[in-house]
Amino acid sequence: MAVYTHLGAEDLARLIAEYDVGELTSAKGIAEGISNSNWLIETSRGRYILTMYERRIDTAQLPFFLGLLDHLAANGCAVPATIHDRSGAGFRQFDGKAVALIEFLPGVSPTEPTAGQAEAVGAALAKVHLAAQDFGMDRANDLAPADTLAVLEKCGEDALAGIDPALPDILPRARALVAGWPTDLPRSVIHSDLFPDNVLMLGSKVSGMIDFYFACNDAMAYDLAVTHAAWCFPGGTFAPELGKALVSGYEKVRPLGEDEREALPLLAQGACQRFVASRAEDWLDTPADAHVLRKDPMDFVRRWDFYAEKGAEAFS
Repeated sequence: MAVYTHLGAEDLARLIAEYDVGELTSAKGIAEGISNSNWLIETSRGRYILTMYERRIDTAQLPFFLGLLDHLAANGCAVPATIHDRSGAGFRQFDGKAVALIEFLPGVSPTEPTAGQAEAVGAALAKVHLAAQDFGMDRANDLAPADTLAVLEKCGEDALAGIDPALPDILPRARALVAGWPTDLPRSVIHSDLFPDNVLMLGSKVSGMIDFYFACNDAMAYDLAVTHAAWCFPGGTFAPELGKALVSGYEKVRPLGEDEREALPLLAQGACQRFVASRAEDWLDTPADAHVLRKDPMDFVRRWDFYAEKGAEAFS
């Protein structure tokens, strides 16, 4: 369960009392998530998500992440707003750790997405991109191709080969991708990690997009490419109906420029590189006896191969 810090009933009641949300009636730890402790909170007024930031999150960046949620929610995007405490703060310290209370949104993350769901996600993502263009804060993308190349090189060829003998072969491809990476595409604040488990749906309607802790300023088309790579390979095989629906939904809200459309195949390869790097790093950092299912980076190597082979066809 993703609850690394135990909070007793008295602790939780004292913490929730700092918010104008009514009295605590129940709290349940949430198993999902790998970086923070999370609880589903019920009060006399409603439901909320309580997050305690444990690792991987620089608390100095919380004003960006939580302020972005407030900005997007105020602009009609399907994201949870931050619940501010009685002093007006978006987060507070509790036992030396930052905590935040977030609006609870109903819905279920799809495990086998349909074309209708993919289209709705594309439209919701485009709305986020448009709404975020006048967000007043910036955050650099620290998982851009140059950064993920550095992660792979730090892993080293021998260690990568220990995961899979073919894995070191991606290093020269990654270097070439970095050298040819476009830098002049239209930008906004992007989610950059919109996998199906970060989307809540009610049927084919997006009820919430969550986990904005990788959000940053970067190319909007790159975010679409990340989402394409994350959504359109159920069971590891490309589903063209999902890809077509995702791009169609996006363009119904924000049409792509010709430069963005031409860049999509390369951007998708960069997205795959990112997830190859993060999975390889996690694989090597996870002890062999840990009760954690390590994700195979070769899954995204195969998607990388697909985008390199199919080019623009993957997005038509």
